[in-house]
Amino acid sequence: MAAPSGNTCGLMERSIRDRVPPLLTDLYQFTMAYAYWRTGRHQEPAVFELFFRDNPFSGGFSLFAGLHDCLLFLRSFRFTDEDVEFLRSVMPPATDPAFFQFLRDLDCSGVTLRSVPEGTVVFARVPLMEVAGPLAVVQLLETSLLCLVNYASLVCSNAARFRLAAGPRRKLLEMGLRRAQGPDGGLTASRYTHIGGFDLTSNVQAGFLFGIPVAGTMAHSYVTSFTSLEEVWPQTLVAVNGDPDPVDFISLTKGWLSQVCKLLGAEPGKIREGELASFLSYAIAYPQNFLPVIDSYSVGCSGLLNFCAVALALCELGYRPVGIRLDSGDLCRQSVDVRRVFRLCSKHFSIPAFDSLIIVGTNNITEQSMAELNKKENEIDAVGVGTHLVTCTQQPSLGCVYKLVEVRGNPRMKISEDPEKSTVPGRKAVYRLVDTEGHPFLDLVCLAVEPPPEAGVSLSCYPLGCDNSCVSVVPAQVTCLRQEVFTKGKVTHPLCSAAETRAKVQSSLQTLHPRHKRLQEPDSYTVALSEKLHKLITEIRKGSSNTSNFLLAN
Repeated sequence: MAAPSGNTCGLMERSIRDRVPPLLTDLYQFTMAYAYWRTGRHQEPAVFELFFRDNPFSGGFSLFAGLHDCLLFLRSFRFTDEDVEFLRSVMPPATDPAFFQFLRDLDCSGVTLRSVPEGTVVFARVPLMEVAGPLAVVQLLETSLLCLVNYASLVCSNAARFRLAAGPRRKLLEMGLRRAQGPDGGLTASRYTHIGGFDLTSNVQAGFLFGIPVAGTMAHSYVTSFTSLEEVWPQTLVAVNGDPDPVDFISLTKGWLSQVCKLLGAEPGKIREGELASFLSYAIAYPQNFLPVIDSYSVGCSGLLNFCAVALALCELGYRPVGIRLDSGDLCRQSVDVRRVFRLCSKHFSIPAFDSLIIVGTNNITEQSMAELNKKENEIDAVGVGTHLVTCTQQPSLGCVYKLVEVRGNPRMKISEDPEKSTVPGRKAVYRLVDTEGHPFLDLVCLAVEPPPEAGVSLSCYPLGCDNSCVSVVPAQVTCLRQEVFTKGKVTHPLCSAAETRAKVQSSLQTLHPRHKRLQEPDSYTVALSEKLHKLITEIRKGSSNTSNFLLAN
């Protein structure tokens, strides 16, 4: 799919303005911004970084997503008169009125964003985004940027894990809108599960906004709404060959049903007439898109027989039925039974189209059950996933944080009693080191002023979580992981469509060594600090320890 058209970009940007206005943030962002403004510090140059502390789902990697929405958010960031009046009503009465005029004039023209490309495989503790600009405005951006990145990256990573579990052959359908955390959660899930590896979505609005292929046919309610063949209307269907005389489709199907029952040794008395009526009605409405759910009653005694009869009738008239959906019971076993019947019909009735019928499975699919499909005999061609995909039931949040690392050119560091919550100070560059086989093996975090590492040249670094142990590595290739994507109020890097970012995900995942992609007990990927950055942290910690009690000491 090509880059989004101007109309598509306009729709998405309007969607972001509507869903993520500047007021979609925490109140303390405004109280801090006011305190900075009140003391004259609001224009001081500052740098924040966005990162997460642990790979999600006990996995070995994550996928960075949400950048596209962040860029649209930054480009349209402006407070309206209505916004400012509301802030005036909720902030303390003593707030200087001039502050609200400051907010009214505020935009992101002074903000620079450097970021890992969207769709890139990323790892814990690597700074994904660097947001630089006037202190007050980059502080105000915190919650909104976290909101846009946290869930998008989490659900995209979840989708990638489902794709790895499913393997490359099966089509994957996202169908979680009804189970998502609200309309925006559903819309975000549809976009980023597609980017993460899903082929289709049931979400029509996602198809409209993002160009994702949409799919869907019928639910059990449609099947159970019919009770009699008398409810089928119209009862005729015109053949594909252009014969103007319509065919009595009910009679044609009844004839095929009799032959199918004879072939399979089935009992006609157990066949549900209402189910057959629903299949007939739907096939007449959509003769080129016939894919019913066949387990509303009994697959073997009714649903499969009714499907075969209607599908054979469609084939006789020149149409190509699509297949069936299974939504309950042992999907693997049932799919094998269904495929056996399809092949038997194809051979016995000389209908080759039955060899290409697809079987769709949907039944509260989890990552584990998806993986088990590859271990059991089955004939499932496509899988629909809802609840466990969009709600990320294994882990509800990625836990991205947004931390200050520099003010007025001076490094800033949060020193916590919990070492995991300490931050890495200073403005940085991030490099991905690649081995001779083309696999990334280490992400190196350096100070921005340091020269980049060179391919084929040994370097020393300090892996995070290794008790200050220094190691030497020699990269075969070096890639600068972040790039400038927003400056002076403008997006400076091309916006990609969902399909293009999806391709980026697959390309990035393919470079990753299989031991890091394992869904269970993957090997840890190494993230390391340069010698200079490690030295800076040591000096700041030492200085903090020596001066932390200076007020009491004096």
